[in-house]
Amino acid sequence: MSEQIPVSAPALVGNEKEYVIDCIESTWISSKGKYVDEFERGFAEFCGTSHAVTCANGTTALHLVLEAFGIGSGDSVIVPDLTFVSTANAVRYCDAEPVFADVDPETWNIDPEHVAELADQDTAAILPVHLYGHPAPMDEITAIANEHDAVVIEDAAEAHGAQYKGETVGSLGDAAIFSFYGNKIITTGEGGMVVTDDPDVSARVRHLKDLAMDQSQRYYFEEIGYNYRMTNMQAAIGCAQLEDIDWHCERRRNIASLYNKHLPDLPEITAPVERSWADHAYWIYSIILDDSVDRRRIRDALDEAGIETRPFFPPMTSLPPYEAYQPETPNEIADSLSKGGINLPTWAKLDEGDVKRVCEELETAIRQGR
Repeated sequence: MSEQIPVSAPALVGNEKEYVIDCIESTWISSKGKYVDEFERGFAEFCGTSHAVTCANGTTALHLVLEAFGIGSGDSVIVPDLTFVSTANAVRYCDAEPVFADVDPETWNIDPEHVAELADQDTAAILPVHLYGHPAPMDEITAIANEHDAVVIEDAAEAHGAQYKGETVGSLGDAAIFSFYGNKIITTGEGGMVVTDDPDVSARVRHLKDLAMDQSQRYYFEEIGYNYRMTNMQAAIGCAQLEDIDWHCERRRNIASLYNKHLPDLPEITAPVERSWADHAYWIYSIILDDSVDRRRIRDALDEAGIETRPFFPPMTSLPPYEAYQPETPNEIADSLSKGGINLPTWAKLDEGDVKRVCEELETAIRQGR
């Protein structure tokens, strides 16, 4: 059998080992140390924001930033129905209510027309997700938020380096979050970041992630906080990854161009789009299979050929914790995309031969199933 092609893997191609060894030799291996500060400064500069705060992962980043804006009981937060579960979970962590909007059938991102229908006096925040790396329609979302005095928090967990109308995602809302899980465009193994231009939000996030400890009185706490810190060793990996972030981003776009070149021209396949106003990050190159195709069979065939894939996220309203949040009118586009979507291998060390093999096996599986 040919070598396995994973759907994703970390590409540690720079100074990661050197910086981690430096942490070990210096004994600064917990949440204090120079690499945490350097990673925050560098990532804020990359996003074009004034502040960045490291934290344990993307989920904790979402929780912290919602808390920092005072989102809580009685508030509602509009989120896309098609997203990873952390987007919705973080809203519930704050005792707020998620309101699930349908998505655009082509970009797969939150539909601003549906958001406008859902927004009301209880809407405290709108949480667009740059799904799989394509930017959400931020101008429309921001306009709706302004009408309702709501904040906009970008979930950019999957979109490092993506751009909307020439501006880097993360700098487009009131704040944004990123994930550095091992399968992301750049990684710290586990890890997250909150970015913002608001110094009060930044300070609040920093306070809450460190157990809300009073900095003038050690071990004194006036409120409940969280232990959501990133370690210096994780940040060391992040610094090395950040040094090469242009390479990581360019590799994703190059791989997407190879898929566009080799993807079989079959009516059963819909390729991802890139709007004229967007620079897609291509965290994952994803396709939609026509409902005439048995997605499970296609994925099994690719797996037998040594090619790992992933299904699309299920709609949040299909999951047991969120069944009670089903809208009166079902989010049919999110449901349809979820049923047909497949994530193909997309990571920095793939070459053209890998991509061509994926596409050839995909075409064989579809033709054999007709």
